[in-house]
Amino acid sequence: MFPAIELLLLGISILLLLAIFASKASGRVGVPALAAFLMLGMLAGSDGLGGIYFDNPWLTQLVGTIALSYILFAGGLETRWRVARSVFFPALVLSTVGVALTTLLVGGFAILALDFSPLEGFLLGAIVSSTDAAAVFSILRSRDTRLRGSLEPLLETESGSNDPMAIFLTIGLVRLLSDPNLGALSLVPFFLVQFGVGGLAGFLLGKLGIWLVNTLKLREDGLYSVLTTTLVIFIYGVTASLGGNGFLAVYLAGIVMGNGVFVHRRSLTRYHDGLAWLMQIAMFLVLGLQVFPSELPEIAFGGLLVAVFLTFVARPLSVFLTLQPFAFNLREKLMVSWVGLRGAAPIVLATFPLLAGLGQSSTLFHIVFFVVLLSVLVQGSSIPIVARLLKVCDPEPPGEAGNLPEMFLEKYQGELAEMRVRAGSPACGRRILEIGLPDSALLVLIQRGEDLFLPRGDIMLLEGDRVLVASDSAGIAVVRSLFNEQNIPKIFEEGEITRETSSGQ
Repeated sequence: MFPAIELLLLGISILLLLAIFASKASGRVGVPALAAFLMLGMLAGSDGLGGIYFDNPWLTQLVGTIALSYILFAGGLETRWRVARSVFFPALVLSTVGVALTTLLVGGFAILALDFSPLEGFLLGAIVSSTDAAAVFSILRSRDTRLRGSLEPLLETESGSNDPMAIFLTIGLVRLLSDPNLGALSLVPFFLVQFGVGGLAGFLLGKLGIWLVNTLKLREDGLYSVLTTTLVIFIYGVTASLGGNGFLAVYLAGIVMGNGVFVHRRSLTRYHDGLAWLMQIAMFLVLGLQVFPSELPEIAFGGLLVAVFLTFVARPLSVFLTLQPFAFNLREKLMVSWVGLRGAAPIVLATFPLLAGLGQSSTLFHIVFFVVLLSVLVQGSSIPIVARLLKVCDPEPPGEAGNLPEMFLEKYQGELAEMRVRAGSPACGRRILEIGLPDSALLVLIQRGEDLFLPRGDIMLLEGDRVLVASDSAGIAVVRSLFNEQNIPKIFEEGEITRETSSGQ
């Protein structure tokens, strides 16, 4: 029998509010917010104070898949290719060869120490082999410590791109365990399709996303966030239906869009950042509900052994071997080894054996949960300390971040408006310094065709140019008369500039 709708909604809202409060409190006591979300889910579950019985691996996997898609897309949107490009090859090797090495090392340890069968041991290794994007993005971007040089982009790029390899290995090993007639060679075409289709779909659908956002010209600004929200699910669904890796596709699509030019870019990026936080909270709460704490003592010793081996042997060894060809010193490699955070992704992957009905699936799930909880608690909370000990912190960490466009508008008491230069208007065909702009007006940005550039006094305005103008109400009215602007709806938001630096004419 289902609970009353109002009670269900009340319970969900209370859990979300408690998660937000836990996030606030966790920063003060040094516990990562994601660990607080997990523990809150456990407390709300059937073995905790809440008494909510939840045992639905299919729903857990569904929530995890949707949540990870939005988290990866948001991470891609905030990834700047000009920064990530310098660490692309080491991140690629870490996210593929490093994941495979971790799988082999942890799998071999599980076979010897926990008496797992070979395929079960390697399955455990595959599930915990990838670092978690949600955990890494959350901790690195919310901590006061800033890692110097290329460490931070390397860790974020690796965590966002290594889930596909772990998913491929996990699904492949589950298939081998479910059907003994399959051979290991059957995974080769599966690998090629997963990564080939996933990579191509991510790039093409990311380009399609930019085109849609810029072309549809929606009358209501709020529909743009609906559009991009829908695009994430669409990209994952289309790619997975074609046999590709949906997580790889959404992450690449996010990178493509985040490094492109589209309207409302700033507000959409901030919207997806907030949505990613909501997805993290929902995902970790559900994962916490799915686990049964009463079963953890039985696997605690085995889980502790796996966690220690993974943290101090498997992860460092795979990092040192894969980064050997690249110019990283000992301290940087140790830091990369320590930020091998496990989070929601391994727990979501642990639902695949549950749904397949494998014999050791429950044991695997709870071992993985135990490993993740220890990883987030121990590694996540100690990142600032380890970074200082290894002397890999940025010597001048940034202070409190400010939003300069919003601060400008608040202080200036003005507004940003978009205008189009009309044929026959006083400004058309004349240089900016000749059109008689009021002293209170400033031209901020010009779009001509597909090009964006910063205004200079000697630039001639042409018919059809779209110009972003900053001024007070009176100044805006004067500039509208110069451009012969007739109540064109604004598509630039206050404080939004769609390309950070651009030049040309």
